[in-house]
Amino acid sequence: MHIRRGFTLIELLVVIAIISLLMAILMPTLNRAKKQSRSAACQMNLHQWGVIWSMYCQNNDGYFCMESDEPGWVRGTWIIALRPFYRTRSGILLCPMATKAHPDDAAFWGGRSYYYTMGTGGLEDRQEEASYGINCWVYTPEPGVTEIRGHATKYNWKTKDVAGGNNIPVFADSMWRGGMPHEIGEDGDPPELEAPWLGAGRGGMKHFCINRHDGFVNHVFMDWSVRKVGLKELWKLKWHKEFNTNGPWTSAGGCVPADWPDWMRSFKDY
Repeated sequence: MHIRRGFTLIELLVVIAIISLLMAILMPTLNRAKKQSRSAACQMNLHQWGVIWSMYCQNNDGYFCMESDEPGWVRGTWIIALRPFYRTRSGILLCPMATKAHPDDAAFWGGRSYYYTMGTGGLEDRQEEASYGINCWVYTPEPGVTEIRGHATKYNWKTKDVAGGNNIPVFADSMWRGGMPHEIGEDGDPPELEAPWLGAGRGGMKHFCINRHDGFVNHVFMDWSVRKVGLKELWKLKWHKEFNTNGPWTSAGGCVPADWPDWMRSFKDY
């Protein structure tokens, strides 16, 4: 007679322990791979936005859409101007890492999207859900408008036909529909916490300085190229005509890791 013999309890526990160990080793790798694939998908979205912006500028004599200081239009003009180009592809409004809308009156975090009501023809009750924003310094001001919310429009790029377009941001990962970054001050200093929401009018650089892709964000530039940008590298981009790319928050300007908020100190310096 043959006696059937099952696993002993000790053997079963050993197998479970081995599987648990393998899972502990593999999970970080799988999570990194998942994040990398989402970042790649985000870059693909921005490649499509590069095409859309290129088409818009071609149809507009090389100029970007017009901005005024009228209520409801500051920062968000692109949503209406480009709507005919993305109307049937609304999915490209969202980075795959930003799949949840922010709760009202709560903090924005890098993984949040935002809702914005503007104009007519939106997807949900005249709303668009998005997680990208424009560099508002590319807007073309309305004739006679010399200042918008305290920002001199003489620094605006207005047109894509400028030199150095590969370092001029147009559209990027953002926690709001746009911003006008400066080198320092309220619209230029990095956020003390990891991307808190400080209000629509208080976040030039903070709107873009979000830890959405492990120390990086994705940008489309004025030459329609797309690449990832280190969070500290944001201060090396040419946001407007007179932006100092060797300012106080750069290595060339004397900034050292200890100067940065705690959550940013481990990121690469530029």
